[in-house]
Amino acid sequence: MAEEQLGPKRRKLGEYLLEERALTHDQLDKALQQQEKSGGQIGSKLVELNLIEAKTLVKALSDQLGHPVANLLDIRLDPKALKLLSIEQLNKYQVLPVAFYGKTVVLAVMTPDQKPAVDDLPRILGRPIKTMVVPAYQLLMAIKELAKREIPEKKFKLEASDNLQYPSVWELCTTLADSGASDLLLVAGTRPSLKENHELVRLETPLLTPEQVELYAYDLMARQQREEFQEKKDIDFALTDHALGRFRINVYRQRTSISIAIRHIVEDIPTLAQLNLPSWLENYALKSQGLVLVSGPNGHGKSTSMAAMIDIINSKSKRNIITIEDPIEYLHQHKNSNVNQREVGIDTSSFHEGLRHIYREAPDVIMIGEMRDRESIAIALEAADTGHLVISSLHANNSVMAINRIIDVFKAEQQQQIRVQLADNLLLSFHQRLLKARHSDGRIPAFEKLANSHRVANLIREGKDHQIRNQLVNAEEFVSLDSSLAHLVAEKKVERDVARHVCLDQKQFLEMLK
Repeated sequence: MAEEQLGPKRRKLGEYLLEERALTHDQLDKALQQQEKSGGQIGSKLVELNLIEAKTLVKALSDQLGHPVANLLDIRLDPKALKLLSIEQLNKYQVLPVAFYGKTVVLAVMTPDQKPAVDDLPRILGRPIKTMVVPAYQLLMAIKELAKREIPEKKFKLEASDNLQYPSVWELCTTLADSGASDLLLVAGTRPSLKENHELVRLETPLLTPEQVELYAYDLMARQQREEFQEKKDIDFALTDHALGRFRINVYRQRTSISIAIRHIVEDIPTLAQLNLPSWLENYALKSQGLVLVSGPNGHGKSTSMAAMIDIINSKSKRNIITIEDPIEYLHQHKNSNVNQREVGIDTSSFHEGLRHIYREAPDVIMIGEMRDRESIAIALEAADTGHLVISSLHANNSVMAINRIIDVFKAEQQQQIRVQLADNLLLSFHQRLLKARHSDGRIPAFEKLANSHRVANLIREGKDHQIRNQLVNAEEFVSLDSSLAHLVAEKKVERDVARHVCLDQKQFLEMLK
């Protein structure tokens, strides 16, 4: 007595929704798994999990049953009809008398020939009946709602809505800001998730539908950003709320729906000490010329480390600082230096375009949020070679690979020139990873240091940078990631297994622990 019977018909509704592209295979499987755990109808489960809308279910059931199906929440209920049966009888027969058609009572039911209701109720009511099929979840929800309230004297619609109540996107951002988590992830088919210490924590809300995520996305974007997103299928931008602070937002398409990643940016720029980073980074930040590279995976604090170095320059020297960021994460106030922050997509179309005319802006220090292309890297190297301090990040698995990444971007005939420029201008290649702290919920950095020296410059210039790791073991200018990890374990700041998971050479790491 349901939207679909056991076996084939249950699948039939799902197949119809798949054919109509109202559902994905993964979403259907999720609903079937939930049905196996808690019972009920598959169509109802799809709505309860917020995977389809009520109107979609109504249409699908009409096609499946070959019988009209109504949306109960659109119907004005007649209180005189509702009072014909007790709550006990409503639960027993799983029907709802909703109106009169002459002397006939109109009953909301789950299936056209629902037994024993169609056999027993004409006798109990003393009237003929006419059935009206509605989705099972609506009928059960209505009975539950009526059990908790008095029936009014006039016709009314149930207050219960087929749309589950979602928090607003800014309520979710407030939860993110209050939680101390790094990110909020909004993905259709699952609940909103916070990312804490690289692990997902689901929030107690309804599962997100593609339509709801799209609403969130368009609430966050301005008209120009919406147009850009429609064209490019993904977009990065930042928003500031006076009460909550600054958020970095990425909206992108995956499969047939939209997903959103939101990172909360703390407005107070942390110090090196607060970040548990080595104090000697300050010496490199205050250099007058050269290139400082910060590498590491996404979400491991590169932008924060660079912001801390820019704040040191801003506080302790009198220089003109130009930053190009995508998006701006930390807002710097002018202190002893001027800090001019340019955002890709707003103040310049790309890193490359932002760097093309940067010399006209009279910079002393240039901070590049990320070196993404050959043109940006070439300008950065040229700037370091012509008397500027350049600080930039890139993705690499260690400090040596960061150098290789820069060289490999260029054509073979250009690579020797790039090696020479790197050898002459590199100050520091700094790599960092954030690990779960042993005695707190926070994270603590492990790092790799490759400082330039006569030996390092020669190895880079001669194309022997792959030998750096072996030749400079225990040298002052090189501190390996594995060595840093071993120190953190020895100092009981991180668990041994956590460190072992990210070390570069397990054998060497275990030897260091001894």
